Amino acid sequence: MRATALALLICSGIGHAQSYAPAEGLPGSTAISRQSPSFTAWASGIEVTRGYVNASDPDQSASGSNLVTAGQPEHAIGFPDGNTVSLGDGGFAVCTFESPIADGSGYDFAVFENGSTAYLELAFVEASSDGVHFFRFPNHSETQTATQLGTFGTPVAGFLNNLAGKYGALYGTPFDLSELPDDDLLDKHSVTHIKVIDVIGSVDPQFGQADSFGNLVNDSFPTPFNSGGFDLQAVGVIHSQLGLNEPDLDSARLYPNPTTGMSTVEIHGAFELEVADASGKVIARKKSENFDQIDASAFADGMYLVRIRQENAEKIIKLIKM
Repeated sequence: MRATALALLICSGIGHAQSYAPAEGLPGSTAISRQSPSFTAWASGIEVTRGYVNASDPDQSASGSNLVTAGQPEHAIGFPDGNTVSLGDGGFAVCTFESPIADGSGYDFAVFENGSTAYLELAFVEASSDGVHFFRFPNHSETQTATQLGTFGTPVAGFLNNLAGKYGALYGTPFDLSELPDDDLLDKHSVTHIKVIDVIGSVDPQFGQADSFGNLVNDSFPTPFNSGGFDLQAVGVIHSQLGLNEPDLDSARLYPNPTTGMSTVEIHGAFELEVADASGKVIARKKSENFDQIDASAFADGMYLVRIRQENAEKIIKLIKM
């Protein structure tokens, strides 16, 4: 099976150059590691609509159902730990967040699947600021469409743009909200919902789906398993309303950082201290004067947001617990 997949992968790359960022680990890749400190939060809510085991044969079943059943929706909430929820052919997930995603400098969020360079599964991505009107990121697949990749075939990252799943399980595919067209129904500085939609990767136009240029997206198809289709692992937030506040309290200090236990917050005068986890949930809040301490010894390893308020000013510092 692996030899077949490799042969198909090579065939898909013959005849034209790759226009887009290559696989993780290669120069020019835009893959973002799940451990990157760029992530300030993760999806905190999700609704999933499962797709067929095989869109070309809606009666085909796996594990007693013609819809995929693998994984639970909550597996795609929070940090990407390897657990996923399978969407099936054309299935989709709508993720929500503690604080809206905002259009900052560069990429604003990333979507994680569970694939590898030997087996990628793709999805369209859409954004909404009201949960009703969704706007799809312009996307492109340069993978040839003369031959179906097949069940164990795979597209190649360098032929793909703005399609979730182009990177392996430990790396997110990033998206920049500024690439969405301007529309009165979309507030790019307050995106509340991200929709991830499995690509039915058939080159048969009766079932397949096209990219923004009208090209059918050639993906592994069919995948007639209870875990078929895109396997959503997580959506990580880089820029959010919670994290876009400019630091106005230049004298505020947090040390040591990273920490294995106790860290000190130091600033002249009275202040309010708030600590939030990676999802944006506040886990500690208190008032102090001149200095205070954060006992992170009981915190799970990872990143936390320390918000320091003083009068009408505030500063947010990322605290890393190791």
